Amino acid sequence: MNRFAWATARTVSEATAAAASTVADAMSASPDAVRDGASVVKAGGIDLLDLLKEDLLAPATVVSLKEIPGLGAIVEEPGGGLRIGSMVTLAHLALHPMVRHQYPALSDAVGSSASPQVRNVATLGGNLLQRPRCWYFRSVEHRCLRKGGDHCFAILGENQYHAIFGNTYCAIVHPSTAATVLVALGAAVTLTNDAGAVRRVLLEDFFVSPDQDIERENDLKPHEILTAILLPPRAGMHTAHLKQGERDSFDWPLADVAVTLDLDPEGRCKRAVVVLGAAAPVPHRAKGAEAALAGKRIDGNIAEQAAAAALKDATPLAKNAYKLPLFAALVRRAILKAMAAQS
Repeated sequence: MNRFAWATARTVSEATAAAASTVADAMSASPDAVRDGASVVKAGGIDLLDLLKEDLLAPATVVSLKEIPGLGAIVEEPGGGLRIGSMVTLAHLALHPMVRHQYPALSDAVGSSASPQVRNVATLGGNLLQRPRCWYFRSVEHRCLRKGGDHCFAILGENQYHAIFGNTYCAIVHPSTAATVLVALGAAVTLTNDAGAVRRVLLEDFFVSPDQDIERENDLKPHEILTAILLPPRAGMHTAHLKQGERDSFDWPLADVAVTLDLDPEGRCKRAVVVLGAAAPVPHRAKGAEAALAGKRIDGNIAEQAAAAALKDATPLAKNAYKLPLFAALVRRAILKAMAAQS
């Protein structure tokens, strides 16, 4: 790990002024650029510390966001819904009464992510912005496409944990379980820059696929920080989340699924959102499954048809085809779990 200066921002404006580089930009910067003052911000620091220890990131300055008032708060919005500060820890989010009551699928998902020790430090903003966990990306010896190289090692290599959708250029999967549920809930993020301007972006649109930009996973810009995650009102919505990993605790999932259903008074599905995590470089909307549910009274047979439709366009790699039946089972079960959930 290289030496770096430490700074503590006490206002959003101080943080954005100091945030001269995103982590993605700092990782692709030349050594001269780093020496000339590249700086990155630190939320919980779980992923940042990994990148520093792995010699993948060498900023001149690390700027802590911990002392900025308001970023660690969860508040109810005037028109309904919740505003979750980007510095809210996963542990606080999972146990918060309003989250548990209004968005139980989100509470369940973050409450079973990582270990208790990590959940008490890791923040929701940092979780959404963490970089891929692909072992080739995390290896300093492998200069993959995402680090400015000329090919993706995973496509023909050890790819058992990699993408089954959108894997033509880069086979990473998005590492955030929380993102799977938040996209299904229709969450948005607020991004504030050094001029004080605030962007509000639908979370689904904030993530960037490899065909849009091979070196980054989101649309965060230099001198900009993620300040809040906005959850819309969920009245009448039925939501569920399921995941499967090799271990029951503190492991990234092999597959996870979030489902949101909007039902009419007769129990027919007016609208469905089905999102697959650990399936693609960004949280993957299973549009085929959503279409299979729309206008239907959902039962076991319809759920099974939707599960098959969710995987119709999958392109598994040599060592991850086992994900197809795994996702099929999770999609079917998540749909039925959402149907049984109270609105």
